[in-house]
Amino acid sequence: MEEGIPCKPIEISDTFFASRTHIYDYTLDTFGYFQAEHYLQQIKRSLATLPNFYLAYPECRHLATKSRMYRNIILDAHLIVYRITNKRIEVLDIIHSASSIRKIRAVRRIHL
Repeated sequence: MEEGIPCKPIEISDTFFASRTHIYDYTLDTFGYFQAEHYLQQIKRSLATLPNFYLAYPECRHLATKSRMYRNIILDAHLIVYRITNKRIEVLDIIHSASSIRKIRAVRRIHL
């Protein structure tokens, strides 16, 4: 971790958990158990890096703000969208990367 960048706690939305379950079920049905488990572990590893490296990921280009508070982790076929606040990191949702811009922008309305 770089000096001066504080570690922040993570808060995960119910929307994220519902989307993750849907992704797991779809991957299980389409690609099988091992691929579903592998992708789930990849998601978990990505979230584990957030407390210390939340600024390492790019700004979400569909949710641009002056403060660059909306960022995303790019996985194989999905984006994990999170918001940086003064006190914590709010993981909002995991969305397929081919989703409409309207669906991605709707993430702003998720409150924890």
